[in-house]
Amino acid sequence: MSLVLKNSNISVAMENKDIENIIIKYFNKSIDQKEREILSKWIADPKNYAVFESYVKTHYEITLGINSPNTTAIKERLLREMRPEKEQRTRVLRPIFKYAVAATVALLVSIAFLMNKDRTDTQEVIVVNSIKAGTDKATLTLEDGTDIALEKGKKYVANNLSSNGEEIVYNALPNSKQDAVYNYLTIPRGGQYFVKLSDGTQVWLNSESKLKYPVQFVEGKTRQVELIYGEAFFDVSPSTNHKGAKFKVRTRENQNIEVLGTAFNVKAYKDETKIYTTLVEGKVLVDNNVSKETLKPGEQTIFNTLNNDLDVNEADVYSETSWIKGDFVFNKKPLKDIMKVLSRWYDVDVVFENKTLETSRFNGELSKYQNLEEILILIKTTDIITAYEVKEKRIILK
Repeated sequence: MSLVLKNSNISVAMENKDIENIIIKYFNKSIDQKEREILSKWIADPKNYAVFESYVKTHYEITLGINSPNTTAIKERLLREMRPEKEQRTRVLRPIFKYAVAATVALLVSIAFLMNKDRTDTQEVIVVNSIKAGTDKATLTLEDGTDIALEKGKKYVANNLSSNGEEIVYNALPNSKQDAVYNYLTIPRGGQYFVKLSDGTQVWLNSESKLKYPVQFVEGKTRQVELIYGEAFFDVSPSTNHKGAKFKVRTRENQNIEVLGTAFNVKAYKDETKIYTTLVEGKVLVDNNVSKETLKPGEQTIFNTLNNDLDVNEADVYSETSWIKGDFVFNKKPLKDIMKVLSRWYDVDVVFENKTLETSRFNGELSKYQNLEEILILIKTTDIITAYEVKEKRIILK
């Protein structure tokens, strides 16, 4: 049977086998833009969903040993990547892709290992309930202390800001010379959010994060925001668009990042002793009041808050910034660090029954929109853990 896809750009007739090959390319990260468009148009047709579901289940069962993957989440992720509203945010993503090549080699090695691994392991896996992935949600705190819950399906409009429940946008007001008025955006565990500031700067906020920023930047003065805690990716509107006004990001422990117009990631969680600033493009100056470092694209500062050391290293930009594209990329990361990332996104607590597992390292690329059990099963297939147990919001690794 032939499947026919028609629109203004595509008129393609193909066999089921051709679609299957494109789906395989999608999972192997080798799909090109034309194939992605074909697949997105095909999967958007409800009558094709049963075929897609069959291919996905077969792929997961063969490669990961998962009998019941979340096919709906996988479909939503694919369609989300093609959403027209994403186009306004894609400029910042393009520089990241050039760092993907080196990561792909390691990931393909991991995939090959998993596909050829002996499936005779029969260790018991105890699953009491299903823990779902995080979603777009946040709490907006206005200047008078009022809290507004932002989440899918709820709209909020006031003064120069509007939210559709998945993002919040501030519009510039003319002749802004008054003192700055601040809002706070707090992202809980199990959440993420996007905010566009009044100067056009775009900010992606990760789980368990909090940002302080002015509702309207004061003309002629430095544009300053504060990442109170957590992780954020900034795509800063250039100073040339704002009469030379610089942009600064303040973090805890008095670290300041001075920006001229750039894209970078800042990770400054409360429960970690190090603050990471990773530059994707442009130029930033990182100052911790003891020393200063200017970063080039592909570099990262690591600020040790215990001794005030500020070091510069080459960065794995792809893995550091993959979270804004809906992925987790772990390149030889200790399992303890991986579980810390997962605990924030899935809003769970992780207990290592076997403490030696904390330092075991893992390579892999995972979708943020998978069920947590799928990720745990994948890690288990590498023999890093022998078993795990899920009890409500608690994961026990054995």
